[in-house]
Amino acid sequence: MKANRYPTIGIIGGGQLGRMTILEARRMDIPVVVLTPEHPSPASDIANDYIVGSLYDKTKIKELAQACDVITFEIEHVDADTLAELEKDGKKVIPSSGVLQIIQDKSIQKKVLRDHGLPVSSWDMLDGNNREELLKHYGYPVVQKSCRGGYDGKGVMVITSPEDIPQMLEGESFLEEWVDFQKEIAVMVARNEKGEIKAYPLVEMEFNPETNICDTTIVPSKLDEQLQREARELAIQSVEALNGVGIFGVEMFLTRDNKILINEIAPRPHNSGHYTIEGCITSQYEQYIRTLLNLPLGSTELIQPNVMINLLGAEGYEGPTAISGYEKALEIPGVFLHIYGKKLTKPHRKMGHLTALGKTREEAMNKAQTAKQLITILSDKGE
Repeated sequence: MKANRYPTIGIIGGGQLGRMTILEARRMDIPVVVLTPEHPSPASDIANDYIVGSLYDKTKIKELAQACDVITFEIEHVDADTLAELEKDGKKVIPSSGVLQIIQDKSIQKKVLRDHGLPVSSWDMLDGNNREELLKHYGYPVVQKSCRGGYDGKGVMVITSPEDIPQMLEGESFLEEWVDFQKEIAVMVARNEKGEIKAYPLVEMEFNPETNICDTTIVPSKLDEQLQREARELAIQSVEALNGVGIFGVEMFLTRDNKILINEIAPRPHNSGHYTIEGCITSQYEQYIRTLLNLPLGSTELIQPNVMINLLGAEGYEGPTAISGYEKALEIPGVFLHIYGKKLTKPHRKMGHLTALGKTREEAMNKAQTAKQLITILSDKGE
């Protein structure tokens, strides 16, 4: 009887999402090779093998392709054109280069969603001549978004008055109506090549007002069950509209009048899905691997109420990473600590996260907030 050998996975990117994917791959003895801009890095430290090079280096991407059976990426900012060439040569790329090219340009992404009848906020491209017209049309505040390159709040500017106009973002961008939302919510969706698709429970997100980085996720949501079902269905329809295969984070707004608008889609594991490692029967990372290898999808059932909080580099510290207070935090039952292995810290850099399980979401929140106050990411060089 011939034994089955797991294919080798190639990941473009050396960050924490790749690291957490590799940790899941280790459980099933699945080999992983990464292309990383630098070594050591969170993912290359634990990969079976690594290649050092730019995520836009055609030669290095092709070198990675020769070393693996399926290519994926843990960050959208990679060379999609080279991935398209590899697909033409028969290499499996998940998500596909076509999906990546849609996601890489936020204006194209919004157009695709709108053309499929999915709810998005009103928006218009800036063309160099229509700025005043559009500002008058949308009024203040209004949101300017760069078409390409934005992440974690970068590439987004809220224009609150005419005084902000001189600081508007340069480059290709669009104006989007300001959404008066009551909550920011997200749903992780997985889809394999067979077309099997599963959505995770809806999470409520809280953002750091200084950095616009998702700071906290809370599950289960307190929203009406009908709204939760609607959000999950919209997330599934969004992935189907892309004809996406892989794992996707679908971020949405819930408006004051209980309308759901799709904001953005991430074609990879997502911050809003970290809670699934301890919180769900199948983590987003295991599910990701299942989609890459076209395996049956696992259960997305929630095990217990769960709160995830990001651990960011402390203000005033930059240099080799040091962590304070984690011993006391780990005395709290149901608290789990994830440190990403980044060698250098700086203010507001994502250095890890913690999750807390509780019998109720309130208990989970209390545990998470208590643990967060105990932990500080510092530099061993001091201030």
